[in-house]
Amino acid sequence: MTGATRNSPADAEVHAAGRAGAGAGASRGAQEGPHDGSDTGPVLTTRGLPGWLDPVARAARTVRPTQLSRFLPPEDGRGRQSAVLVLFGEGPRGPELLLMERAGTLRSHAGQPSFPGGALDPQDGDPHTTGPLRAALREAEEETGLDPSGVQLFGVLPRLYIPVSEFVVTPVLGWWRAPSPVGVVDPAETARVFTVPVADLTDPGHRVMTVHPSGHLGPGFTVESALVWGFTAGVIDRILHFAGWELPWDRSRQVPLDWRA
Repeated sequence: MTGATRNSPADAEVHAAGRAGAGAGASRGAQEGPHDGSDTGPVLTTRGLPGWLDPVARAARTVRPTQLSRFLPPEDGRGRQSAVLVLFGEGPRGPELLLMERAGTLRSHAGQPSFPGGALDPQDGDPHTTGPLRAALREAEEETGLDPSGVQLFGVLPRLYIPVSEFVVTPVLGWWRAPSPVGVVDPAETARVFTVPVADLTDPGHRVMTVHPSGHLGPGFTVESALVWGFTAGVIDRILHFAGWELPWDRSRQVPLDWRA
């Protein structure tokens, strides 16, 4: 992804979910076909998903925006439309998620883990139907070298709003049906690409509350020699909760974030 400092929704914490029905509306639009009828653009389907992903697919269909956050995208349509790919795969230790770590030299959130993703381009199409699906796959390919043909998109969450950066972000859920090699494409933007076992994300020993210098508290995960926080941690936390995978954990365990966060 070009211009990560400007384009990446990982630049700020998750503060909010999209307006009511955004997730369901995107699902319907994607299932109906491409935005202009001229190609066979990405579609959403749950056909052939492994059984362990059923709770995630069900949550994507039923979760309401207000169950994710109290902040909603502006009614006047302001905000930069963006998407991230929340990609589930099957690794040596079972279900896992694909993440990347931002380069340590970036001006904003250096070293912060994130989902692949970024702002929609005009060629991605309608941001309310298949545009986020195209953008999530395109950005993942550009940032990690992922082969999009091996990814089955099966759901979207309600759009999230990040007031501090004015990003309107659609989390697109994918199943890594045919895994392909991934790695750092541009070292100036990405330090590493890695996977995290879901078992580690649900392990209470890896869960913390992060404390921003502003006083904001948010969920965090200490996994794979990294502290996952902000946008990415917020999405993961809600997926674990609504999929019924969350285990009781100690919310009094706090980790302060650095002033540059």
